[in-house]
Amino acid sequence: MDEILRALPESELEALIGRLGIRIDPNKRIDVPSQAARALVGLPDVREPARLPTASRELLHRLAEAGGLLVVPVVPAGLEALLGRGVVYARKTGGGIQLVLPAAFLVQLKSWESEDPRSLRALIAQAPFETVSAIASHHLGRPATPPIALSLEVAWEVLRDPGRLAVEIDKLAPVERRLLEAVESVGGEVDTQELLDLEREPMRLRGAGGVTASRRGAGFALERRAFLIPIHPNRHAVPTEVATIVGAARRAQRDLRRSEIRSFVIEEDHAPRRARFAADPAPLAVALAFAVREPGNEVRPGVGTPRSLVTRLAQRIGRDVDAVGMVVALSRAVGLWDSSAASVATPPGSLALHELTSLLFTTWRRGGAWDEARTDREVLRVAADARDASPIGALRHMVLEALTDLGEGRWVPWQALEGYLAADERIPGIERLLRRWAERAAIDPPTVLEVARRIALETLPVLGILDLGGGPEDVGAGGEATALRMTPRGRAMLQSGEPAFDVAPARFLDTQVLRIGAATRVAAVLALVHFAELGRVGAELDLVLTPPSIARALSAGLETDAVRGRIEAIAPLSEGLSRLLVQASVVMGRAAFVAASGFLWIEDPEIRELLRTRKPASELFVDPSPPAGLLVVPDVDADRLVRRCRALGVEIDVDGAGAARARAAAVVAAPDSARGPASTRTGRAKTPVSRTR
Repeated sequence: MDEILRALPESELEALIGRLGIRIDPNKRIDVPSQAARALVGLPDVREPARLPTASRELLHRLAEAGGLLVVPVVPAGLEALLGRGVVYARKTGGGIQLVLPAAFLVQLKSWESEDPRSLRALIAQAPFETVSAIASHHLGRPATPPIALSLEVAWEVLRDPGRLAVEIDKLAPVERRLLEAVESVGGEVDTQELLDLEREPMRLRGAGGVTASRRGAGFALERRAFLIPIHPNRHAVPTEVATIVGAARRAQRDLRRSEIRSFVIEEDHAPRRARFAADPAPLAVALAFAVREPGNEVRPGVGTPRSLVTRLAQRIGRDVDAVGMVVALSRAVGLWDSSAASVATPPGSLALHELTSLLFTTWRRGGAWDEARTDREVLRVAADARDASPIGALRHMVLEALTDLGEGRWVPWQALEGYLAADERIPGIERLLRRWAERAAIDPPTVLEVARRIALETLPVLGILDLGGGPEDVGAGGEATALRMTPRGRAMLQSGEPAFDVAPARFLDTQVLRIGAATRVAAVLALVHFAELGRVGAELDLVLTPPSIARALSAGLETDAVRGRIEAIAPLSEGLSRLLVQASVVMGRAAFVAASGFLWIEDPEIRELLRTRKPASELFVDPSPPAGLLVVPDVDADRLVRRCRALGVEIDVDGAGAARARAAAVVAAPDSARGPASTRTGRAKTPVSRTR
């Protein structure tokens, strides 16, 4: 943070200090950038993201997911608020604009849906002050001084690098390493009593909340290194990044015990008689984001998704309600339902459809948006910050590892996969964690193999990872699958590669149906929501552009050139649609808008001409006015109108509804003496003016 502020031009640094009202003390021994940094990390905007605008909050999450550095082609929405608060900094690069989120802010940001709740960053952000201070002091080599967020920057430089993190784990003492491996082997999470038992710590400090871990011994040594983070109340978790390194040796030994099951799968042919092939979830996710932007489907940010909306969307698209509910949860977690998704500046709007597939899978794998441990998979009406994520992250990795080991392009019987998982020594630990989590969540505890079945047979097919096979009485009738096969898309994503996609561009199938290509940007598709309708949603997404829908958009004020530009950003216009837009852009005539405060009904043309041409009433009316009356200019009240017209001998009747009607008085006001009598001017005797009602 200090380095970033020192790199700013002096004028920008002074503007930031003045804008935020930071008090600089010239008598302090630290320089101005250091004082500004200490004031900035104390601002509550990052610790309480609800204070920020929605677009700024989403941009902050995308920046954190990118590790604090994100290159964007154009300035994204919500950046101005973050720049003004000194949270994010920008600089131009060859590829666009690089956005920088300092590590001091990154470690304070609350966890969100699309983040792994057991990641190092998420656990440090919610850790108590004593733990954070101990972590900062250990990596600094001296006692950490407030603000702790600045002291944590050195620790974060080590913890976010897998290579340096592995070196730190190798430096552990044998007692500490054994304790860390023991906690990881039982699921990566223990309560304080179990931690002390594993540590063989005889000392027990009891308080109002139960047993408290002592600030000495192997447990505290792991805590100050950020290898074991306490979670309220009285729980301790191993971060995901640490568990991956610690469990590597045990995973290698586990492969030997699974060789028999793998041989059975490889040596025999388990191809089913019928199969249901998995489709890419990206078209469905974009279709749901498209449909929710239509009138009547608004969802407020920060609250759960109404189940009635999920059911309505599933019926409209023709998909299973559970599958749509999962894609809805993942779509909201990655920001597809936010207004920022319609911008090409930041993800997910800047992503192509084929890139969205990997993003949805990664978000599910992190575990913050969808939870198979619940009976109904997820409580959709509960907001993200009110959920208690179940400890099945290790089980997800186990299922994916088993599929990678067993299914290299071949069909795998579900019974073989189930036995493969049951042979894992981590199953009892996960079972114990699930039971304790169920007690906290007040639900019936699920079994590990039941959750694994939901992951393999329900979640992964929706994400396009697995094909399901079985006999006619199974898959064809909607029953339980008996075999599984990993798709090429799934193998690519599990190997951290980019899955292959159809390179065919978007095109019009006929005059009205537009088929979206896999390389089309998400923001370009969502830009058509005002004048396009959803068509078929399957392996590909079709949009329908009908003349009535385009006419409604034009009547709502959308320019023809804007409609044409949004469509051509996806595909060249069809001949019929181009002709329709040309016809819609033809100007048949022009009209002028004139402001008025009222209309005076005057049926007698002589009275109308009198009021229109004679002062003091003539300045009250718009000239020209339509037939049968006079338009009253703005900001003229009824009393003023009545007085001016009565001066010319015309009475105004105003009813209760505000309508006005003129009638001639008994005596018409005499004309100006300089112009002579009316009879002299016209050359005829003056006739009585008729009364008009």
